[in-house]
Amino acid sequence: MSQADVFSILQSALSLALELSLPVLLVGVVVGVLISIFQAITQINDSTLALVPKIVAVFAALAIFGPWMFGLLTQFTIHMLSYTPGIRG
Repeated sequence: MSQADVFSILQSALSLALELSLPVLLVGVVVGVLISIFQAITQINDSTLALVPKIVAVFAALAIFGPWMFGLLTQFTIHMLSYTPGIRG
């Protein structure tokens, strides 16, 4: 296994991690900004008002995007497991 192979695997793993985390993070950020705007308009400074909707939104995003994320992770794992027989020490 050459250094280029290792960097290729590392690059694909990092891009997969970014691709998997992006939808959930975006939902959390959008909901957080909307809650912050709502708190600024109404001048309500309650920490649970900011926390609970974000948690619910993140879990909803995981429920919606979960099958897609699992499919990507499964494809990557199958690709890595099929690649391992060619690795020599």
